[in-house]
Amino acid sequence: MTIIFMVDSFPCISETFILNQITGMIDGGHEVFIFSAGRSYEKNYHEDVHKYELLKRIYYHNEMPSSKLKRVLWIIFMILAYGHRNPKAIFNSLNFFKYGKEAFSLNYLYKVMLFLGVNKADIILCHYGHNGNLAALMKELGIAGKVVTMFHGYDIRRGLETQGLYKLLFKRADAILSISDYNYKHLLEFGAPVERVRYHPVGIDTKRYASIKPKTIDAGMPVKILTIGRLVEEKGFSYAIEAIHQLVFKKGLTNIEYYILGDGPLRKELEAYGQKLQLKNKIYFLGYQVQEGVDQLLARSHLFILPSVAEALPVVLMEAQAAGLPVVATNVGSVSQVMLDTLSGFIVPARDVTAMCDKLEYLICNPDRWGMMGQAGRKHIQENYDIKELNQRLDNLCNEMIKS
Repeated sequence: MTIIFMVDSFPCISETFILNQITGMIDGGHEVFIFSAGRSYEKNYHEDVHKYELLKRIYYHNEMPSSKLKRVLWIIFMILAYGHRNPKAIFNSLNFFKYGKEAFSLNYLYKVMLFLGVNKADIILCHYGHNGNLAALMKELGIAGKVVTMFHGYDIRRGLETQGLYKLLFKRADAILSISDYNYKHLLEFGAPVERVRYHPVGIDTKRYASIKPKTIDAGMPVKILTIGRLVEEKGFSYAIEAIHQLVFKKGLTNIEYYILGDGPLRKELEAYGQKLQLKNKIYFLGYQVQEGVDQLLARSHLFILPSVAEALPVVLMEAQAAGLPVVATNVGSVSQVMLDTLSGFIVPARDVTAMCDKLEYLICNPDRWGMMGQAGRKHIQENYDIKELNQRLDNLCNEMIKS
């Protein structure tokens, strides 16, 4: 098959679930291209980006030449080279009466020509609903290919805010993938046709964590608590910082260290908050890390906390459990689907700092429970979220789509 992945930004260091799908489809023998709305300006890429030479497979569909002359010359060249492949789509993209300024600016024509340059796509696999909307538009213009769209978290929240946002997608999509029960419920509420909604979660490479030993701690060693995520409002980092403050100053558990792996617009604000709570030597902001750095930190940590106020199906919670870490997570999205409450960790109400503190205190004071809880979490992830099995299921689904 020829598969086009439509994404927001690539390569994106925080979206390993997309990278794992792309490499999985390549491993399956398929021809893969990546249509990205924007460039990633991160300095480090995961090793698979280089291993699979993915930078050579990217098309940035919003980077039409700014000069009108260059734009027209490029369009003429592309039409001469590839216009014969689908004259109908070219003509439709210039329908000024229907598409207004997008047609006048040649924006839709530019995107159409990129698709024609790839030639016929069997599957257009979109991550996030807004990219699915764009693929549905391309299909409306006449671009061939089955449109498969995977919804995550941000796009579900946008759908809750704007009624009818995915109307075109639901009309044109051949399959809509829900990564969780939480998403499935909302997709049906948005109007997605039930017969085209499939359950397909994201996953991780569980073998990466197989060599990590069960968590133990020697006397006098600090308990290392870890959180991974973008430093944005919905991740709830301020609540975790406050919980650490309570552990140190109210519970007297001073022998702890809290590591925050990730970056984002709230970093300076969160650093200042940690200093305000007198946690200068207790909290460490590590910034972004490539996958190898994430794995090393998971191996060195003892406990994991996910203090989010909004989630869909958190991949970091899969990684933490696959690494054998007991976890404390908030009851948002489909967290209860990813972890086993009281078995692999504890689920607490969102924004409930006291509950976070109490469960962390229990885990810190009962290291003899870590091994059993870590084993339960690892088994749960291996059985339900192994990326190789999920990629094979996705491969089967795509084959089913093109045969229908």
